[in-house]
Amino acid sequence: CSSNNESNSFKCNWLSHLCLYLCFLTENEEFGPVFIQEPDDVIFPLDSDEKKVVLHCEARGNPLPTYRWYINGTELDTEADYRYSFIDGNLIITNASEITDYGKYHCKAENSFGTVLSRDALLQFAYLGAFSGKTRGGVSVREGQGVVLMCTPPPHSPEIIYSWVFNEFPSFVAEDSRRFISQDTGNLYISKVQPADVGSYICLVKNTVTNARVLSPPTPLTMKTDGVMGEYEPKIEVHFPTSVLAAKGVTVRLECFALGNPVPTITWRKINGNIPKKARLRKSQAVLEIPNIQLEDSGTYECKAENPRGGTAFKGHLQVYTLPQWTRMINDTQMDSGEKLQWECKATGRPRPTYRWLRNGLPLTSQDRIEIVNGELTIHKVQQMDSGMYQCVAENKYGATYSNAELKILASAPVFVPNPIRVIATLGKDVSIECKPRASPKPRITWKRGDRRIQPNKRIMLLRNNTLRIVNSSRADEGSYVCRAENQLGSAELTAILWVKEAMRVELSPTRVEVTVGESVVLSCKATHDTSLDVAFQWFFNQKPINFQQDGGHFEYVQTQSSTVDLMIRNILLKHAGKYGCQAQTSADTVFAEAELLVRGPPGPPGVVIVEEITDTTATLSWTRGLDNHSPISTYNLQARSPFSLGWQTVKTDPDPVTGDMESAIAVELNPWVEYEFRVVASNAIGTGDPSAPSRAVRTKEAVPSVAPANVSGGNGRRHELVISWEPVSEEFQNGEGFGYIVAFRANGTRGWKEKMVTSADSTTYKYRDETFPPLTPFEVKVGVYNNKGDGPFSKVVIIHSAEGEPRDAPSDVKANSVSSSEIRVTWKPPSPGPGRPRGYEVSYWKDTEQEESGKKQRTVKNETSMVLTGLEGNSLYLITVKGFNSIGQGPASKHRSCYNLLYELYMHHSPKVAVCLCSPGVAQTGRQRPQPGDKNH
Repeated sequence: CSSNNESNSFKCNWLSHLCLYLCFLTENEEFGPVFIQEPDDVIFPLDSDEKKVVLHCEARGNPLPTYRWYINGTELDTEADYRYSFIDGNLIITNASEITDYGKYHCKAENSFGTVLSRDALLQFAYLGAFSGKTRGGVSVREGQGVVLMCTPPPHSPEIIYSWVFNEFPSFVAEDSRRFISQDTGNLYISKVQPADVGSYICLVKNTVTNARVLSPPTPLTMKTDGVMGEYEPKIEVHFPTSVLAAKGVTVRLECFALGNPVPTITWRKINGNIPKKARLRKSQAVLEIPNIQLEDSGTYECKAENPRGGTAFKGHLQVYTLPQWTRMINDTQMDSGEKLQWECKATGRPRPTYRWLRNGLPLTSQDRIEIVNGELTIHKVQQMDSGMYQCVAENKYGATYSNAELKILASAPVFVPNPIRVIATLGKDVSIECKPRASPKPRITWKRGDRRIQPNKRIMLLRNNTLRIVNSSRADEGSYVCRAENQLGSAELTAILWVKEAMRVELSPTRVEVTVGESVVLSCKATHDTSLDVAFQWFFNQKPINFQQDGGHFEYVQTQSSTVDLMIRNILLKHAGKYGCQAQTSADTVFAEAELLVRGPPGPPGVVIVEEITDTTATLSWTRGLDNHSPISTYNLQARSPFSLGWQTVKTDPDPVTGDMESAIAVELNPWVEYEFRVVASNAIGTGDPSAPSRAVRTKEAVPSVAPANVSGGNGRRHELVISWEPVSEEFQNGEGFGYIVAFRANGTRGWKEKMVTSADSTTYKYRDETFPPLTPFEVKVGVYNNKGDGPFSKVVIIHSAEGEPRDAPSDVKANSVSSSEIRVTWKPPSPGPGRPRGYEVSYWKDTEQEESGKKQRTVKNETSMVLTGLEGNSLYLITVKGFNSIGQGPASKHRSCYNLLYELYMHHSPKVAVCLCSPGVAQTGRQRPQPGDKNH
């Protein structure tokens, strides 16, 4: 009962009782066994610590099923063998052994309604025995001869992986075009023995389930000394069977390897077809691997071994089989006794599957009323004894699949639920009273009104489903109607009380309304009906019920009176345009009224934009009109996007503006040789709508460049160089392929221009060197552009001076004087003014016992002419030079200057004193004279 129907108490009570009754029937329904889990194949490692094998079987059913287990068709007896035990339907085998427990298992689940058999599950045991400890004899061959080393693996289950150890573990034999290890035989094949192959060989096998490994005794391989084997034609020693069977979906490996001298080459082909593209060649083409094999991969495959001495081939047929798979299954069925049952099951498979039928776990054959033809089962005039669990089994020699269903034969006296019932009809409308008892076999139905049996006529009819139908009902039809159902097991009656009420009318206003996006509107629904009946309302939008919890942001249900409700629509959007319906419902009838809401808003997106023609600067565009949303489109705005734009930009058009009645225009003033996308946006009196989808990307045609480089400048560089620089032209303005620059220059006062081509579009600098012009020579310079279409414009002419060069003269009058025992002040005069003037100075200093290259250097902050050197060692002679430098480089160094720092102590009044000797450039020439303490003349 919905919230809108709570007032209709009779209807809600009736529905509630019916729901409770149906739930009771469902919870207590009895049925036969249905498998939830069937046993799967198991490979059990014999060396497992668990020592228990578990086979799973679980079924649901009411009553709960019981279970029995079978091995190879014989039932297991848990009392006779303590190793077997059950937990629910699962079978546990303790201390399982291959001798007694290997085989096929299936379980049987049964209850009072029938029995079903599970599919077969194979129990295998994984183990790996040890190699025989017997010493293996050596193998001796000539150089160039082929050889086969036998593995002779120990007993094992299931598959094992083979590898070979050379001389000692873990040095493994590497497989290549000359050496091959067969994973079918385990043998090692060497097509042409070389001296490096001499040694001891050990076969190593690994169990794929347990991962256990064992090693064989070594097989020595020696080389005969009676000569070298000559060339001989290939001999195929390893090949796949002549007939290969493979299950659909697995990976198939076909082996082929040959002995021969020279080493043979292996090739593959498929007779009357192509090798599948998914196939892969492994191990130097000795293995053809086909993953996920399908039916179409079947066929004859050939491997061929060839060398210069000849060739040989082998052919084998690959056949793919598939397990049966259902295309049609049987389903649970309930029937009345005496009816005819027809079941059909179908399955695909290769080979084609055959069918057999089981009833309660036992074979079912044709007899009397039962016909079985392949997957079709027919039972004529079913009886209670036919009830039970049926299984259709589709099988071929590779496996079987089961389809299960339960057949119930019903037998019950008629029962009516609920009883009695109340039916309310609308005056002048048709009314139907149903009679649907639960009964088996089908009962005989009769209708009465009062004590008199109803005789059908033009206005009162008895339909085939036993429903009583009254056409054009009136007040005279009110009263009690009785349906009687009867079969051989009993009878029952249903009483239906019919009331006929006035028809309800519904008025919805307004019936048509226009609003603008963002506005609100109220739709009012009023019902006129029989006052003895309660009425419930429901609102619809485009035939779908409105969910007020989900759409509450825009829709509100307002109850104004008991028979009137309003629909408030707030902040209307374009998507709210459409048909709104009001449905009023009583227990007698249901009436529906509808109103239309038109929403004015910005236009919808135009249709697909097509670029019809493109030139170097224009694009002719066309589009289709979108929705105007009840307000005529006034203008269109054309927008473009390129790799060089920041998103979408409005473009100029022809004509301008583009009016709303147009569906094509020309975008103008585009850049040549640029890739553009275009879109169109429509506007009306209310606003601008969403843009169309972008057009396909198109490139405008090439043109001569029209933009010259900006910020042409230059200067600096080395002596006799003219350095010219500029800002590169963006790719957006290069206008075509083959873009480059033309650098033109001439010395002031000269007439002819020198032009140089710079072919790189990313270049920003050009250097011209000529030793004939002096530093700081002024040049007139301009930079132009070109591409494959021709030459573009030049920049404005600017004056650029050639480089002044590095300083040409050394500083003069360099002096160095001691300031303290660890400091020296150095002074100098700048060189003569002119080209190559210094922008700063660098002072180099080093002790006379060191090389100049290991000395230290210190630069002035600006164009200063003095510096104090600090952190020096006392009582040392330092050599000093000064160089000027600028942005071009360094000038020549001044002549060496030296200073002798003296540190000594004067003991005077027993107090140590520090004396500093000021040194002049002459000290270095006069030699060192160390003053003595106490000598007052120093």
